[in-house]
Amino acid sequence: MVFSFLKGQFIDVIEWLDDSRDTLVYRFERYGNNIMMGAKLTVREGQAAVFIHEGQLADIFGPGLYELETNNMPIMTALQHWDHGFKSPFKSEVYFVNTRRFPGLKWGTQNPIMLRDPEFGALRLRAFGSYTIRVTDPAKFMTEIVGTDGEFTQDEISGQIRNIVVQKVSQSLAASGIPALDMAANTQDLSKIVGDAIQPTLTEYGLSMPELYIENISLPPEVEKVLDQRSSMGIVGDLNKYTQFSAAQAMQNAASAGGDNAMGAGMGMGMGMGMAQAMANAMGGMGGQQGNQAPAGAAPPPPPPPAAAQFHVAKDGQTTGPFGTAALQQMMGSGQFDRDTMVWTQGMAGWAKAGEVPALASLFAAMPPPPPPAG
Repeated sequence: MVFSFLKGQFIDVIEWLDDSRDTLVYRFERYGNNIMMGAKLTVREGQAAVFIHEGQLADIFGPGLYELETNNMPIMTALQHWDHGFKSPFKSEVYFVNTRRFPGLKWGTQNPIMLRDPEFGALRLRAFGSYTIRVTDPAKFMTEIVGTDGEFTQDEISGQIRNIVVQKVSQSLAASGIPALDMAANTQDLSKIVGDAIQPTLTEYGLSMPELYIENISLPPEVEKVLDQRSSMGIVGDLNKYTQFSAAQAMQNAASAGGDNAMGAGMGMGMGMGMAQAMANAMGGMGGQQGNQAPAGAAPPPPPPPAAAQFHVAKDGQTTGPFGTAALQQMMGSGQFDRDTMVWTQGMAGWAKAGEVPALASLFAAMPPPPPPAG
């Protein structure tokens, strides 16, 4: 009777059913931490059981069903100097460590990342994303992070890991040399770079990061505004055609209006044409002088002539230029340029003989072709 009573006071089944989904470590509670030799220990998949004896890390059990005895607790046996077949109860704290993945943890840069962009110069960026952690070394995780915490959740370590992620993201983005406008297309490579940089630190904690994602990299609002303006100018395209379109649209609105509305539409047409023309003049460097403005009601001035092509010249393995057609004509007079000279200008697919370039045909109009070969 006495033995049965004593046996009932000791632990005979040790297990942990996790229903929290956020607990990394759980201490198996029992008054006095008394464990009966021969007790059943159940460790499920995604778990590890860690025994702590008198403050010292002892035996660790992976998934499986165990009957605790001296032959499967070598460290505890050595610490207690048990002999083979020892049957008495013993005291030990048992911690269950969750070794499954904990996904969906968030990170983000609280302060902007300063970097030197090859296109915009000094720039501030913000970034955010998510990551996954996993305990890979229960013993190291217990000694380095958990200590004697009876129920250790992911919230207790996510802040520390988030700071590590942000630090490595800042360093990686600043050292990547990737232009800010191209980072969105390289988030996968950047995520791998950051993950590889973080892993040595996490290994010291007994953790790993199977997944890390950079979900967004954003520019400051003022920079985004400038980019939007530049994109709008690219959409406008040819300002002369835009002027014609604005005038045609205003005339159509005037034709569909009547009475006072027609007068207002006419005024709007004139204002729209004037604004569009002023915009074209300003972009083309033609505006700014009030004395040169066309009188009211006059037709808009014709667009400026296209810039003359400039040609690069290749001779004896060296390139010179660019030269205009006037300079090339002078070079012809001194014998430095002829039909067989290789030239190139913007828009050409590659180097070509000068005599085969339509834009230079006028230079050779009065020049006879080379004589036929002798014989």
